[in-house]
Amino acid sequence: MRNLLMTLACGLLLSSLVGCLIPAYSADPARRTQELMFTSENLRLFLDDWERIWFLDQPSHLTPYRTHGGIM
Repeated sequence: MRNLLMTLACGLLLSSLVGCLIPAYSADPARRTQELMFTSENLRLFLDDWERIWFLDQPSHLTPYRTHGGIM
């Protein structure tokens, strides 16, 4: 029973280190900067995608400004 608990504890400890063993970004500083810029740009644009999916980017009819929906 003690061996099983020790094995589970070691497995739990090692499984929490998986992200640290495999580097997510390159070791080269110039390449890492480029990868981080791409990642942050993708996360910034995610909000626009989310609004487009839920149709939140449409004009609101509750604004004090008139929006014409017909053909002019």
